[in-house]
Amino acid sequence: MPPELDALRSKPRHGESVAQRAGRAVRRAIASSPAAETTAVTQTAYAIQQPVTTGRQISVTSIRGGAGKSTVSALLALTYAHYRADPVLAVEADPALGTLPHRLGATEVRWSGTDLAQIVDPSMLITDLTGYLIPFPGGGWLLPGSQGAIGTRLDIDTYRVVMTSLRRYFATTVVDCETLPAEVARTALVTTQARILVCPATPEGVAATRSVLDWVGGVHPRMLPTTVVVLSHVAPDTGLDVRKAAEHLGVGGAVVLPLPYDRHLAAGGAIRTELLGERTLQAAGRIAAEAMDRAVSRADSGSRQRTDQDAPPAPGRAGHPTPYAGAAGPGGPAPHAAPGGPDPYGAPSAAAGPAPYPSAAGGPAPYPHPSAHPSAHQSAHPGNPTPYGAPSAPLHPPGGPPR
Repeated sequence: MPPELDALRSKPRHGESVAQRAGRAVRRAIASSPAAETTAVTQTAYAIQQPVTTGRQISVTSIRGGAGKSTVSALLALTYAHYRADPVLAVEADPALGTLPHRLGATEVRWSGTDLAQIVDPSMLITDLTGYLIPFPGGGWLLPGSQGAIGTRLDIDTYRVVMTSLRRYFATTVVDCETLPAEVARTALVTTQARILVCPATPEGVAATRSVLDWVGGVHPRMLPTTVVVLSHVAPDTGLDVRKAAEHLGVGGAVVLPLPYDRHLAAGGAIRTELLGERTLQAAGRIAAEAMDRAVSRADSGSRQRTDQDAPPAPGRAGHPTPYAGAAGPGGPAPHAAPGGPDPYGAPSAAAGPAPYPSAAGGPAPYPHPSAHPSAHQSAHPGNPTPYGAPSAPLHPPGGPPR
């Protein structure tokens, strides 16, 4: 952002009014459940911190501009960078003067994705690569799509080079895509392990997003179970029935989660997590947990399906192995596993999927620092990749190393 435009910014406001914060404090003092609040926050952190053996990429797009996809991308990147100990990357795949660098508080632009595609090399270490990236709060890294100039283009070949080259360095990558039906956005929908569709919380936005979901289901039905639809409220009272909208959009296994109106987000500029409303923090945690859970379950589904196809059929299968439906957790199969379909990146998860994530309404902000959370990022070195995940997690899942 040019320095001369700083005068246009007003003083940042808290996401919630004083009355809302006071009312919540009274309700918590009278009818709160510390045990339920702790359980909700713990399950959110468990889902977000799932260890992975290969980079998980999550794309964020929408049907039109102004829906809040860059805001959702920034919230996800900040949440993952806060919770995870391994490297987190935010990629702006929208070169048309996107706002992701502004939302993440970038004060400079070093290299764009097009520039980095010309110099990235497999022999580079992550310490060499971060010199071309921009750090943002929480320990994450940002790769802008342009240098603030009109006319910058991001073609499919450049996007594929960047995403394929950087995937080995970063455990989690959030991609802020162009709006549909742009070519890069369509490519990102297919090649990422999970995708998020940001839907304006209006009847017109719901109708357009449902059309996109129907199109995705016709092109590749197995992408719907790894899709999260975010109902973004850009106004205090949109008059939309959220429950009926979720029923209309929840097709083919897609989950629908709301992102409430927040004064701090609506004002634009850099996102400061300490000024976000509590409901916004809870919603960001739920969205990040669902996206990570589905990105990991897709890898589990593809790897187990290939294993079952190579193994002799079990009794009662009539010679046809049953497609694996998800990683088994403490209470049974993961709730959001993608049915069948090999992962294009072909790597299994290093951890079982978490239990179904309940609503954290009324709970504390999901940004407490985990108790066992190292400060330094792990690095992946050529020829000797290190499995992603917190050091406290086992190196390999029960049953042996990943295939």
